[in-house]
Amino acid sequence: MKQLIGWPGRAASYLLYHSPAFIRRGLGLFLAFLWFDLLRIRRKVVTDNIAIAFPEMTLSERTALGRRSLRHLGINFVEYSFLPWLKRENIDQHFDFLNAELFERALAQGRGVLLLTLHLGNGDLACSALSVRGYPMVMVSKYFTFKWLNDLWFGMRERLGTKFVPPRNSSYALLKALKTKQAVVIPLDQFTGPPIGVKSTFFGVETGTAAGLAVMAERSKATVISVYSWRQPNGRHAIQFVREIPAGDATPELVTQRFNDELESFVRLHPDQWMWIHKRWKKFKY
Repeated sequence: MKQLIGWPGRAASYLLYHSPAFIRRGLGLFLAFLWFDLLRIRRKVVTDNIAIAFPEMTLSERTALGRRSLRHLGINFVEYSFLPWLKRENIDQHFDFLNAELFERALAQGRGVLLLTLHLGNGDLACSALSVRGYPMVMVSKYFTFKWLNDLWFGMRERLGTKFVPPRNSSYALLKALKTKQAVVIPLDQFTGPPIGVKSTFFGVETGTAAGLAVMAERSKATVISVYSWRQPNGRHAIQFVREIPAGDATPELVTQRFNDELESFVRLHPDQWMWIHKRWKKFKY
């Protein structure tokens, strides 16, 4: 199955990667139209989520923002065609690495680095670009049900240098990665209930957030740095390292809320590039 899908997929990605940018954008917009306007998959989830975050918006404003967000996701999907062709020689054609000195200084301390991030911009592509640039990247990510799909999707990015760890029972693997001076990427913007998650707020509304990053920071003493990516008006991807976030001076609940506040500020900067289709504000039940 992997080979059956892999070769045609590689051929399609070659054509897309070498096509003019307007073709990739047009295909992404068409996919978004199918998803949001024709099939209306999770359209209400999107507009309801936006209403929670931005209650001052009218329905038409929420719908417009949701449509822009899905257009961004559609273009993201098409841009996965970049993955087989990313090389050290060409990543500067597609990416701007902003404030990377902050990240490099933290890595030089020798305790590994914990990267706080979210599903904004094209994070999968950004993490791959960091690996190609030579940074030792480990990403916490859920796996698919089907092994062949895992082999295809994660294998493609592992060939670029990124290692992957599933979120469940991952403490040992992550501590080992930090001990060997690697950077662990943890997206923290999805709902997580107990026992892994803690009660928190996002945009001032109660939800559940995984406490693993706060616990890992306390155990490892590794530096926590916030980072996110976004697509710029010229089509290039910016990877922005923002700041070091204190994580050893409070309880996991308080530190996790600190992380949420940081991620919220990024969504407010680029609301049209965040993944609104996820049910972020589920009810937290003990």
